[in-house]
Amino acid sequence: MEHWEAWLSLAVALLLMVSLAMRIAPHDLLALSCLGILMVAQSVTGSTLLPTPEEAVSGFGNQGLITIALLFAVVSGLEFTGGTEFATGWFLNRASTLKGALSRLLFPVAALSAMMNNTPVVVALVPTISDLARRISCSSSRLLLPLSYASILGGMCTLIGTSTNLIVADLNQQAIADGIGTESLHFFSPAAVGLPATLLGLIYMIIASPWLLPNRRSAVSVSDDPQQYTVEVQVAADGPLVGKTIEQAGLRHLPGLYIAEIQRSDGQILPAKPEQVLYANDLLILVGALESVVDLRKIRGLITSDDQARKLKVPAWQRTLVEAVVSPRCALLGKTIREGSFRSHYNAAVVAVARGDKRLSGKLGDVRLETGDVLLLEASLSFLHRRRESRDFYLVSAVKKGNVRRPEKALTSVVVLLAMVLISSITSIPILAAALVAAVSMIVMRCCTTTEARRSIDWSILIVIGSAIGIGYALEQSQAASTIAEGILNLAGGDPLFTLAAVYIATMLCTELITNNAAAVLMFPIAINAASSLQCNPIPFVITLMIAASASFLSPFGYQTNTMVYSVGGYRVQDYLKFGLPLSVIVFLVTIVTVPLVWPLT
Repeated sequence: MEHWEAWLSLAVALLLMVSLAMRIAPHDLLALSCLGILMVAQSVTGSTLLPTPEEAVSGFGNQGLITIALLFAVVSGLEFTGGTEFATGWFLNRASTLKGALSRLLFPVAALSAMMNNTPVVVALVPTISDLARRISCSSSRLLLPLSYASILGGMCTLIGTSTNLIVADLNQQAIADGIGTESLHFFSPAAVGLPATLLGLIYMIIASPWLLPNRRSAVSVSDDPQQYTVEVQVAADGPLVGKTIEQAGLRHLPGLYIAEIQRSDGQILPAKPEQVLYANDLLILVGALESVVDLRKIRGLITSDDQARKLKVPAWQRTLVEAVVSPRCALLGKTIREGSFRSHYNAAVVAVARGDKRLSGKLGDVRLETGDVLLLEASLSFLHRRRESRDFYLVSAVKKGNVRRPEKALTSVVVLLAMVLISSITSIPILAAALVAAVSMIVMRCCTTTEARRSIDWSILIVIGSAIGIGYALEQSQAASTIAEGILNLAGGDPLFTLAAVYIATMLCTELITNNAAAVLMFPIAINAASSLQCNPIPFVITLMIAASASFLSPFGYQTNTMVYSVGGYRVQDYLKFGLPLSVIVFLVTIVTVPLVWPLT
């Protein structure tokens, strides 16, 4: 490299990789700091071989980056309506063995991840996996890592499956505008490689998971909580559970929860046998731990007794779940919940009651409040602030779990998502426009609020992507990328196929060291320059880069979904290496064999 600008750009790129790998500071701060070094250097020297400050920050206006932000908002609608559970719960609830659970889990997850950003898919399904693991008496460590890997594999199949694909597609479009690229990527372009890699990868995980993944307890097990809540729910008259048996409704093996009795509207009390048919307005008395009680809110067709929550003078999107401990000064002490008109008195609906480790019998409305009773309430956020200072309760705290606030909108959120996917895949409307309309639709149709959509956006991811694009410009403008490409060519002996393999391996290693998006942006100019030097078709190199940047199976830190399940599943670094290495080899071989067949190198 002849110019100091090239050395500086390379040094900054390496500094970003090493600092991200060592995790010496937050990712977004590191990325901005490295971009700042280049901006200051160009401003002081006026060099034309470094991007100007305007060019350096132009990545923050990247269409792919904005699309990612909008997709976070779209997924918030799914999260708050339980749309993901609506789409997969009916399928997962029938699993009874580990292999059966993996088969029912991984294929839908891969399909969902192809149709939407895969990171929020994992976020939405982690609680479902915990429930599934308890139902089949298995450690969640044998399900969570396959969940992450399946979402990564599925995300390889479409442009919106992962943020990396969106970024690479946009960079390819810019290369075409600059006269370098030859072919635009469409919605299903990555599927030629992603689909066979996903199928083989899922088969491998279903077979290998019982052998290569540990049966390890997670760091925290809610089922260890001895406190048992008694909860009363009603079978909705117009819901999907009417006419089904307890077994068919998926209520027989509820994790950490069991049905104590069924009360008919005529006062008849029935035992909760698996073959018992559910009638409209049946009351189900259940007993279980807090997490399990909260999970009941995800089951369509069950409502609070007499629909008390709907009678609150608070919109559904402004309610939250609250735990409150009854004090000796409580105004309703000694009265039943019904006699004291609890809902009217506090503008809060009692969802469940716990009294030590005792099981309370009968209807919730007939429970006579005692000092020390723990009430699970559905109330407004203002209830928290008012009652923390109240003498009626010892302790008032929000329950962090249970983001599903509008289950009646679950179908609406799924329809909005499917419409976005169909519009962007079969019409000429850009993904950005489809994602924008979908995000607005989620808010307009009350699947989520504007505040919830805004808070769902992970700004740190967007900052890293925008900064990495600026550093990528510097690598290209300073000719550092072309010099590195020449080095790769020399190692590959000038052979196009070997060069393609070298690009894949280099990108995959970068992904394991830094974030997948940063790796893709930093390696893109190198891959394009390598193809140009060989006078090859650049599209095979772009597709290979796209797949390799997502193929993070060797560490907890290369891909965000891997990091998410790291602590929850109680994993160790060697678990990723042992389980992920064969998967990495599978995806590498599929890519190197398939890409030249679909897109000729010359």
